[in-house]
Amino acid sequence: MRSSLLSVSALLAGCVLLYLGNGALGTLLGLRLAIEGYPSWVVGTVMSGYFIGIVAGGFFSHKLISGVGHIRAFSVLASVMSAATLAHPLLDDPVSWGLLRFIQGYCMAGLAMCTESWLNERSTNQTRGSIFSLYQIAVYLSQGVGQLLLNLGELSGFTLFVMASILLSLALVPVAASQVQAPTLPEPRRFGIRELYAVSPLGMIGCFASGLILGAFYSLAPLFAQMTQLSIADTTQFMSAVIIGGLLLQWPIGRFSDSIDRRSVLAGVCLAIAVACLGMIVSSGSSLIVLLVLGAVFGGVSFTLYPLSVSHANDYIDPADLVPASGGLIIAYGLGATIGPLGAAGIIELQGAIGLFTFIAAMSLGTAGFAVWRMTRRDAVPTDDQIPFQAVPRTTVVATEMDPRSEPEEEEIVVPVERRKKEDRRSWSG
Repeated sequence: MRSSLLSVSALLAGCVLLYLGNGALGTLLGLRLAIEGYPSWVVGTVMSGYFIGIVAGGFFSHKLISGVGHIRAFSVLASVMSAATLAHPLLDDPVSWGLLRFIQGYCMAGLAMCTESWLNERSTNQTRGSIFSLYQIAVYLSQGVGQLLLNLGELSGFTLFVMASILLSLALVPVAASQVQAPTLPEPRRFGIRELYAVSPLGMIGCFASGLILGAFYSLAPLFAQMTQLSIADTTQFMSAVIIGGLLLQWPIGRFSDSIDRRSVLAGVCLAIAVACLGMIVSSGSSLIVLLVLGAVFGGVSFTLYPLSVSHANDYIDPADLVPASGGLIIAYGLGATIGPLGAAGIIELQGAIGLFTFIAAMSLGTAGFAVWRMTRRDAVPTDDQIPFQAVPRTTVVATEMDPRSEPEEEEIVVPVERRKKEDRRSWSG
């Protein structure tokens, strides 16, 4: 075990640097756009470019990786992303920034694919769970700590862009110097949206709603902070609280969902998101402590929606199809994350800063209602047959190959799933 973990330490170090730089950059851009006085719809449009790039990169970046190899592809993508970061102060207009955000999203999808495929190559059935968990902790903690780096320079200057660019450039050093043999990257297979909806309507809608919620939050929370007169230090603490809360609460909620009908947990999580948003609206402008507590609760429940939806979908999917199905679910999330900033920006135009959380609350309540409706359409999966919850990252389909659930025991999982599918065909009612 120890030797396996040591063998991926360089890759995890590169991952930490990558997400430190990327986490700081996203919030920095949102704050810069807000400070410069652009309307919310401009901010939402520019920031949605990143998620469009993520979706495009998930489709096409594997061609670069397969063509030139992992190390060269990682080096190219990290260099382009670093250069795009430095270009922001030089091309200081929304159209250019939207294009640069698309490039960064595309590169980030490819970088995550390189990292995750390498980590998967070094995973065995015995170490898969540990490496998967370490990877997720590295992603969340790096993104959370990355917010605090914005206190090291002036938002209006060049320094913070240089710092983010340095971190992104340094991320390729441990990867390029690694002696890990590059894996073969297979041609990705994905379920289509219609196919996913037919298998698990709530799983697909839940992932889409997660994208709506988190895409809107990541893109427009800096604008919310600026409009409510939060200082830069307070803003970075708030963003960090949300991300760290998302790390801490996923496992307790997810494990609880293994013991009861997971749809009821999904509905409860969506209601909790709406309540946290109501708290944000009511307490807007109050003490920082209240905001941080509400932010941590909001992050804890909102970050749980995607893995809960994936787990629910997996309860109805053959174990052999977990990886291609996850590709479709990631696309559903990416589409939601692209639309979310635009929809939330429209509500902000009407309501002001609180419009962000009005939008998120409305999407959460709609998803909760859909979950309750789905509970009337077919019977729950027996808890003994539910696939155990796993907190999965919202990155690329390759991460699913590290998921311990992608290596099921035939006696324990395959037979019950096949039985459920036959039962579902008899009881399916739309």
